[in-house]
Amino acid sequence: MAIVNHPRVRSLGLALLLGLAPAAAVQAQVSVGIHIGVNVPSYPTLVAVPGYPVYYAPQASANYFFYDGLYWVYVDDNWYASSWYNGPWALTSRDHVPLFVLRIPVRYYRHPPPYFSGWRVDAPPRWDEHWGPDWAQRRPGWDRWDRSKTPAAAPLPRYQQKYPGDRYPSAVEQQREILQQNYRHTPREAVTREHFRVVAPEAPRRVEPVVPQRGPARDDRIAPAPQRPAPPAQVGPRPQKPGQPRPQVGPACEPGEPGCRPGKPARVAPSRQQPDEEKNNGPRR
Repeated sequence: MAIVNHPRVRSLGLALLLGLAPAAAVQAQVSVGIHIGVNVPSYPTLVAVPGYPVYYAPQASANYFFYDGLYWVYVDDNWYASSWYNGPWALTSRDHVPLFVLRIPVRYYRHPPPYFSGWRVDAPPRWDEHWGPDWAQRRPGWDRWDRSKTPAAAPLPRYQQKYPGDRYPSAVEQQREILQQNYRHTPREAVTREHFRVVAPEAPRRVEPVVPQRGPARDDRIAPAPQRPAPPAQVGPRPQKPGQPRPQVGPACEPGEPGCRPGKPARVAPSRQQPDEEKNNGPRR
């Protein structure tokens, strides 16, 4: 594997990034993706670091690692990460670089900087001395851990071997789509989850056109249906239906009382039955 490192291109990219957003590059976990002058034309050969959940590239001319589903490159005292072996790379602040990346022993840096000289090769770089006490206070215990609880290494994304040279997907959306279809790994680091996160585009809101109204504004609300007035209460006797006897008007009175008129005697219909005398004696002649 060949890794080409161009100092001019790398310096220009860093200058632009730090000049545009110096605060975001220090405080944010991951900044925008940039080109740092590291070119990996094909999938690199990765070898596990003994006792660490990390891989390194022994044939690389740069400090190239793999941890928790991301490729890590240490260039010009900065850490960059990518979910694909040839970028695009994202600058990660020192406060959010995973601890197991910082704990990689010095001997596995294939292109160590000059300030690494004199440090133990079987121990991690002295980041607390190099980056100062303020950083050491924000990352206490970065070089101490229980080795019996070291997590297992993430699986290597070997599916990327099918994308060398011109077949390499340069669009981030395409990289994420291929990764989701071929790579199964649950990240343990927040910075890795940030790289794997896919933000769905927000649907544009529909704006209704405003139609100007002529004349006074009117209320388009539906008015309630008018209620029919209740019929007036009936005073006096109700109209009598045909065939019903007329009710007695006025109070009943006894015959002989002043002002009391005797009513007409009720008409009794003749009975159809014949008296007993006619039945016994026969019809009269």
